[in-house]
Amino acid sequence: MEDYLNLLEDILELGVEKESGRANMPNTIGISKADIRMDLSEGFPLLTTKKMYWKGVVHELLWFLHGDTNIKYLVDNKVNIWNGDAYRWYLKWWDDNKTELEFLDVKKISTIEEFVQKIKNGEVKEYQWRVGSQGDKKYKLGDLGKVYGYQWRNQNGVDQVKDVLDGLKNNPYSRYHIIDAWNKADFRDMALPPCHLLYQFIVRPLTLKERLDRYGRDKIVSGLTDAEYHKHLDQSGEPRFYLDLNMYQRSCDTFLGVPFNLASMSLLLMIFAEANNMIAGVANWIGGDTHVYVDHVPMIREQLKRKERELPRMIIKKELNSLDDILALTIDDFELRGYNPHDAIKAELFTGLKKS
Repeated sequence: MEDYLNLLEDILELGVEKESGRANMPNTIGISKADIRMDLSEGFPLLTTKKMYWKGVVHELLWFLHGDTNIKYLVDNKVNIWNGDAYRWYLKWWDDNKTELEFLDVKKISTIEEFVQKIKNGEVKEYQWRVGSQGDKKYKLGDLGKVYGYQWRNQNGVDQVKDVLDGLKNNPYSRYHIIDAWNKADFRDMALPPCHLLYQFIVRPLTLKERLDRYGRDKIVSGLTDAEYHKHLDQSGEPRFYLDLNMYQRSCDTFLGVPFNLASMSLLLMIFAEANNMIAGVANWIGGDTHVYVDHVPMIREQLKRKERELPRMIIKKELNSLDDILALTIDDFELRGYNPHDAIKAELFTGLKKS
């Protein structure tokens, strides 16, 4: 993860301070583009210079893949990164429907702590109301609107996850293997427009030598043509392709958010590769507005004093062959081996909530 640490140094050295484009957010120091290349054969790209909650990465990704947009699952699994956005969305919903709610004697939840506790307790009553020609609209405590999971699984009626998985099986060299969450028509129905907004999966073939080295040359009958060797390896179930992933992120909280995003996209690549009998290759992260919050600078300087340690290995313990197999995954199907990080570094996650 040397590229990531170099990026932090570049931002501190070359970045420009500016006001945030969102209300109630601190100033940022940033640059206009960044990229990080992660070869998954070298290990799972989880930071070792500070301890990360890797189970939170897994839970959030499974949440996306299920198309879930309510934080109940995350809260139940001690993943709190979406609490602030969900509470801010709740406050907007309350303000937009205040007259009707007060008439129904629905009490406003006055703190985020109370809000999260009600979700933990299962107090997730669904409200439904009519908005002119738009028809019925619904809100359930903990909803975020049409954010990532909705866009991945139901963007304008398209299940993009299924579409990409099917495409990788049926036409691996296609350049259409894209999951895109940037749907401006749904912005008004999102707690937050997507930051990591576009994923493109790209297939490249293994050479015959690479396939033979993996399979074991002692198992192959000599004298075959290259085409015959490939056919034999295909029949033996030996992977024929690497699967790479490019991800574009428009807005990058480089200290807190980006390490999470790097691990999440790499795990998504592993899952899609496994489901298509491919080898997870290279995950390329591309950042747009790549910044740190000024409040995080002291923590960043502390992290940059630390030495990297060997990357861990992520193991998917369940065989994957289909979307149904992916949707059946639980946290128990993942094992992180050899993770020996430095201590965690605490820092505030800014979500635009007003300070009380």
